[in-house]
Amino acid sequence: MKFIIAIDLGGTNLKIGLFDQSCNIRHRALLSTKSFRHKQGLILAIIDSIRRIIRDKKLKRQNIQGISLGLPGPIDVQKGIVHFFPNIPGWKDVKLKSILERRLGVPVYLDNDANLMALAEFCRGAARKTKNAVCLTLGTGVGAGIIIEGRLYRGSTFNAGEIGHIPINETGPKCNCGGKACLESYVGNTPILKAARQIFKRNVSLEEVSALARRKNWRAIKIWQDAGRRLGIVLSGVVNLLNPDVIVIGGGVASAGEVLFRKIRQTIAERAMPVQAKHVRVCAAELGSDAGLIGAALLAKEGL
Repeated sequence: MKFIIAIDLGGTNLKIGLFDQSCNIRHRALLSTKSFRHKQGLILAIIDSIRRIIRDKKLKRQNIQGISLGLPGPIDVQKGIVHFFPNIPGWKDVKLKSILERRLGVPVYLDNDANLMALAEFCRGAARKTKNAVCLTLGTGVGAGIIIEGRLYRGSTFNAGEIGHIPINETGPKCNCGGKACLESYVGNTPILKAARQIFKRNVSLEEVSALARRKNWRAIKIWQDAGRRLGIVLSGVVNLLNPDVIVIGGGVASAGEVLFRKIRQTIAERAMPVQAKHVRVCAAELGSDAGLIGAALLAKEGL
């Protein structure tokens, strides 16, 4: 029997999953990436994680159909090169595909993590039965995968979908990507938690801010409404430009729920052009934290 090993690398965690050929998950593991400050250490951690799952499940190399990675930054999917990661320092035009294939002896596929989340939600989640979809992942970074007429759209250099790096003001904070006033600088995990610390005068988690908002705490509600308004402004432009059937939103920030989604929908209704605004549906992702892994497994199964 053949298996696929899928990896979802984020700014906080590395998720790894073992899938059968029907892309059903058989095993999963989690590793924190915060302790790996250097590129080489993180690459070795990826290799060790793959070898461990092969060893623990008593698999042979010929049992592995492919290894697929969803990565949080611009990727050349054909050459297998990581251009850089906005939220993980030390990566610059790294030939990760060839490094992993040389060390592991198995075909390796790379793509942007938001693209793989979109692929999963389109095939098996909230965007199924549509033709045109934009799927956002809101976490340490803010990314999007775009489905146009039933196909994943990657752009001329395979780097479409960087919605987190659309500027929402003429001036503003410098972003890790090198730009200024990017959406991610306002609605990523870090700026939301910074705003929460300033408001509550103590450290709080995203989960606590969400719980407080559900209990009608007006300060917590304002945090999510501010985030929803900023997301809605950018998504109004996306709706006008792409005229999608659905916008699917997942990731840790999306767990805030309706207090966030209501403001996004309200802002789109107020600011997008009326025909496009009335058509588009905004909803939560259905596949949760497994979306990136499922998308990576689908990539390995179907190829680029």
